[in-house]
Amino acid sequence: MEPPCEITLENLFHTPEGRRVLTCLQCGACVATCPYGEQMDYPPRRIIALLRAGLVEKVFTNDSLLACVACYACKAKCPRQIDLTGVLLPLAKEQVLARHPELPAELQKALENKLRYGNPMGESPRKRAAWTATAGVPIRQLPTDPRPVDVLWFVECYCSFYPRGQDNARATARVMHALGVDFAILGNEEKCAGECGRLTWEPGLFDTLMDYNMTVFSKYKFNRIVTSCPHAYDAFKIRYPIVGFNYALEHTTPYVARHLEKLRPLLKRRLDYTVTYQDSCCLGRHNNFYDEPRALLTAIPGVKLVDMTHNRVNSICCGGGGGGMWLDTYYKTKGYERLSERRVKEAVATGADVLAVSCDYEISRFEDALKVLGHDKKMVVRDVMELLAESLEVQP
Repeated sequence: MEPPCEITLENLFHTPEGRRVLTCLQCGACVATCPYGEQMDYPPRRIIALLRAGLVEKVFTNDSLLACVACYACKAKCPRQIDLTGVLLPLAKEQVLARHPELPAELQKALENKLRYGNPMGESPRKRAAWTATAGVPIRQLPTDPRPVDVLWFVECYCSFYPRGQDNARATARVMHALGVDFAILGNEEKCAGECGRLTWEPGLFDTLMDYNMTVFSKYKFNRIVTSCPHAYDAFKIRYPIVGFNYALEHTTPYVARHLEKLRPLLKRRLDYTVTYQDSCCLGRHNNFYDEPRALLTAIPGVKLVDMTHNRVNSICCGGGGGGMWLDTYYKTKGYERLSERRVKEAVATGADVLAVSCDYEISRFEDALKVLGHDKKMVVRDVMELLAESLEVQP
């Protein structure tokens, strides 16, 4: 279990994880594996060295920590298993914010929207469940039908508001309906789980969203939460337990994979796609769900699965985590290569027709990268749930 939210720089070394920070070997593995390591003036190794020397204030007056996309690569490769992504870097980022006059406008607006509207897009909360009207299957909403349910499906923001994310939501609903899952959603009562608030710059925003969601959860009876967002999965698994979250929890991809033998006979439509799969940082590197999405993809008739050069624990981040979802403009002004474009180049090199994903952030990022690089005629991006729904014999 990772440490709770209330760890600060002041009490860091009084915690087990803080004392582990002091065991840093200064080997540089964190710098070498970081996708933006060359752009970061103060990578984890250097932050720890300055902490030891009592000179860490230098870090807080430098904005290069904006390059951290919370991809867990440094944590995964640290020989001392220091929780760099979950503890050290968020604490340092908080201090950068406290000393910085302003955040990049795009990130600032997204965080303000989360506080005001419960989603980073600034969409009206009343529109959150509008996608259900075109799902093609019945979707129960707990605010209007509060009977107990087996699965509370936490849809999250990009699957609720973003058009391509809504495609994923509709596909997920059809798959769960085909499996006979007793599920319901929170509809307009749902708000962002807030994980990127904690891993970017606003722990106060995260706490506000966490308190709100826990209050909503307490209104209903359900057996488990299943979420379409790996970032929400992380928030619920790692951070929410400090305020009493003890519900059974799954992400949609491993949840459906657990029911694969029931689903397999229903996948009768042959797709004949060559597919390469993007290992999500949260779902893969942080939670070790590597085999489940691949099992689902290879169960689809006609699908040929090929891996990119960097896969599983070595996968390259899409660049959306840690606030990166709303920092593309900032990165461009700095001359950084977009990680989504770096990743798409590898995907295209496999010769695949489809880039499959299991993270709601990745669809828009990779589709945009394909267009920018001129590969949008060669490859399409699909969530694993979309491919499963396409393979179902009966289409709405």
